[in-house]
Amino acid sequence: MQLRTWRSIVYFAAGLGLIVALFAAAEFFDVALRNICSVSSFLSCAAVDQSGRTSTLGLPDYAWGVGGFAAILAVAGLGERRPDSRPWAWGLVGLTSAGVALSLYLLYVELALIGALCLVCATAYAFGAVAWAGAIGTARAIPRGPPDVRDAD
Repeated sequence: MQLRTWRSIVYFAAGLGLIVALFAAAEFFDVALRNICSVSSFLSCAAVDQSGRTSTLGLPDYAWGVGGFAAILAVAGLGERRPDSRPWAWGLVGLTSAGVALSLYLLYVELALIGALCLVCATAYAFGAVAWAGAIGTARAIPRGPPDVRDAD
């Protein structure tokens, strides 16, 4: 695939992920929204939200999603200003890799410790994984060769 296609995948996934993370924030504060995605006792946003296990390192989990997807969009946008910059592209890979790692931890908390799965959260995890794949594709699509003078900044 072309570099532009990979970048579009990152923007698309991170943009939708940000929307989903904002919805997760809204449902955390509005009980009526929690009930929308509570299908059963296992597939239940309400069960996850009311578990008391919805913060990591002192930050609410939805804040990690909102901040993470916003950061992915920012780094992708800044990297696009230097389309042949391998350091920016690999920085995006690092950022999205951290997001996937956090998502796997949060998924573990939901499944193993809470015993329920939030469908909104799982959707955000999926968009994070797609952004990660797009970031890897972006980094691999940039031609190798002698370092560009712009990369020395």
